[in-house]
Amino acid sequence: MFNKLYVFYRDGFKNMTVGRTLWLIVLIKLFIMFAILKVFFFPDYLNTNFDSDESKANHVRQELINKSN
Repeated sequence: MFNKLYVFYRDGFKNMTVGRTLWLIVLIKLFIMFAILKVFFFPDYLNTNFDSDESKANHVRQELINKSN
């Protein structure tokens, strides 16, 4: 069963023409979203502002409590 499924997808991807270009665009967009945007727009707030795991946990706990009220 798994062999038939593998052969089905392998042959399908092998015979694609436009699909390869679309998959390339999808992979480039995923790289941009996860590699580049993460570095510039999502700084590592906890590691830069807190030294120990306990202080990080306390901060997260307080933020969750404050947001729920």
